[in-house]
Formats: sequence, structure tokens, C-alpha cells
Amino acid sequence: MITKHGTYVDGFAAPQESSHEDMWAAKLVLEMEPSWLRDFWLCDISNSGIERLKKLQAKHGSNKKRIRVMEGDFNETVHKILMSRKITEKTATFALLDQRTFECHWDTVRALSEYKSSHKIELFYFFPTGWVDRSIASARTPQKLDEIERWWGRDDWRDLRKIGGTERAVLVAKRFENELNYGRALPFAIHDQVRGGRAMYHMVHATDHPEAPQLMIRAYRKVSGRTERETGETQINFDEFWGD
Repeated sequence: MITKHGTYVDGFAAPQESSHEDMWAAKLVLEMEPSWLRDFWLCDISNSGIERLKKLQAKHGSNKKRIRVMEGDFNETVHKILMSRKITEKTATFALLDQRTFECHWDTVRALSEYKSSHKIELFYFFPTGWVDRSIASARTPQKLDEIERWWGRDDWRDLRKIGGTERAVLVAKRFENELNYGRALPFAIHDQVRGGRAMYHMVHATDHPEAPQLMIRAYRKVSGRTERETGETQINFDEFWGD
């Protein structure tokens, strides 16, 4: 709405729950009005997911909406997207990384962050707060341990179980600033269906646009129903943790 143009990249674009299309991000973005986004890269690894995405492509694709469906592991297809050079320095670009648990490698996040030299690709990264402890604890095989290390991008991922949910979410956001050089990264709790219930995810919004954090906070308040006082207190806690 702010940029009035742009490209949307969805790394895990198929619906996570086929019975809840009202929560299907790719569908919601394609149906957004005014229709200012022009280029869409919809990626998924499953055959059934690709079929769903191709139906979206057939329904919404046009000369004004260029929709590309990319099949395969996003950690590989992301490089095909970037090497296509369809995204230019002047293209406002938004990437949704709505992984289930450990699917999105840190090197993939880094590749997106380093692609543009000015006004980085804006990231919406989902961290699996609600079950990351259980998933790490159950990891036994060398393949699973390797997957977690590629996801976290460092060998200290076991330490995540030693800290609480909010502190951990802030730690993840901090990495976007310190390691990937984003101007600001804020974690937003995504709760279950019960107001004030358990945090299922934290969505980290990473941006280097100076106005974007406040725009995101206002949008979050509107969608979540949380008051300025509630989100304000949370923001103060984040700033105290960061030392800002």
C-alpha cells in the first residue's frame, strides 16, 4: 500500500491448512486491493502444493500480475529467482518465509538480505516459538541435526532451549540487525485462536526503511486487536533487552 508497486516472494507458499484458505497468505496477497504488486514468485516443494499454486496462477495471472510458480526446495530455488535479475535495485520487494519449523536455511535468509545494496528485500520470517523446544529435543539422527544447524546457521542452536520465548524471539530479531545489517528487526507474536493465548510463532519483520517499523506496529495492533498500551509495553521490553 505504501510503495504502490513491488514484487512478492513466498518461499513456502502452499496453504499449511487446506481447510483454512482465509489464512492462506499467497491467496490473500493476490486478492489485495488496490492491486499494486506486479510480480509474484510462489514457491513450494510438495506436488499438491504446486497444484494449488497453479490454480491461483490461472485465476489471478494477467499482464498486470506476473505470477511464477517455482517447484522445489526454496533453499535452492531462491538462487534461481535472484539470478533471474527480475528484481532490480529500485523494486520494492517483500519476502514471506513462513516455514513450518526448520525448512528455511539461514544461508537462504542471508542470500535474500544481501541481494540489494540499497533498500534491502523486506523480510517476514516466521520462527516456530510454540514447538521449537520439542522439535530440538526430539532430534536424534545426523540428518535432522544437520538440518537444524543449517536452519540456525550456527552450531549453538542447542542453547535456544535455555532461554524463554520472548527473549528467544528478540535474540532471533537481533541476528537480522547484527548479522544481516537490517536497520531494524522486530518480533511480533502470533498467538493461537484464543486471545492472549499461547504464542505459536514469532514473525520477525526485518527492514531498513525508516518508516516501516512503525507502520508494521500499527498494522499488528489492527490485526491482533492489541492496544497501544499492550504493544507499547512489549516494545519497551524489546528496547531494554537490546540496550536501545
